[in-house]
Amino acid sequence: MAPPVIELIDLTKTYRMGETEVPALSGINLEVRAGEYIAIMGPSGSGKSTMMNIIGCLDRPTSGRYLLEGTDVSTFSRDRRAEIRNERIGFVFQNFNLLARTSAIENVELPMIYSRKNSLNDRQLRERAGACLERVGLQGWEKHNPSQLSGGQQQRVAIARALINHPAILLADEPTGNLDTKTSEQVMGIFYDLNEEGISIVLITHEQDIAKHAKRTISLRDGLVVADHRVEKSRNKE
Repeated sequence: MAPPVIELIDLTKTYRMGETEVPALSGINLEVRAGEYIAIMGPSGSGKSTMMNIIGCLDRPTSGRYLLEGTDVSTFSRDRRAEIRNERIGFVFQNFNLLARTSAIENVELPMIYSRKNSLNDRQLRERAGACLERVGLQGWEKHNPSQLSGGQQQRVAIARALINHPAILLADEPTGNLDTKTSEQVMGIFYDLNEEGISIVLITHEQDIAKHAKRTISLRDGLVVADHRVEKSRNKE
């Protein structure tokens, strides 16, 4: 059995609003193994955004532990969490978050440029970024700026950017929220293919039609896991 890439152990998160404490997560226990493709679902206020922020090392829990590839990152400093985000977590956001005046290939290169482990020269970096764009079907679009690309193409650039540092997990937050139905299916097909290649994917979504692409669905309510369903058979790509 593959080892856990994510372990959440008795995880809680409480926010303070003046004198009031507001619990967002109330004791989460969860394992995600290497190569899994999971969707985290729940209504507004269920805790899924808070969980995403902790898994993505954007925030720390109030109590409990978060182990990423066996390392407890729950007490890491802000700077150390930033290093972990850059080196071990690939992010794909609803709004793409591309630099507007920067070409597609330059956008893809950025995480590697800022990685303290980067030992590539300029030519090697350009080759790796080009390979990532080719992997998501954008060969020939390397020099185009985001304004010259469709929404679906911009999201493909964002996926390529997320892949360049060979992350432990790909964390996708409502990745089809700004896309039409046909383009959404194409983007989800890319996630499917990446997972079939062995990449671990954690998908945050409130849409059942998007969650169905995952092989495991976790439902949150009131800061607790209320359902955890696995789909054993492979899904047919749309």
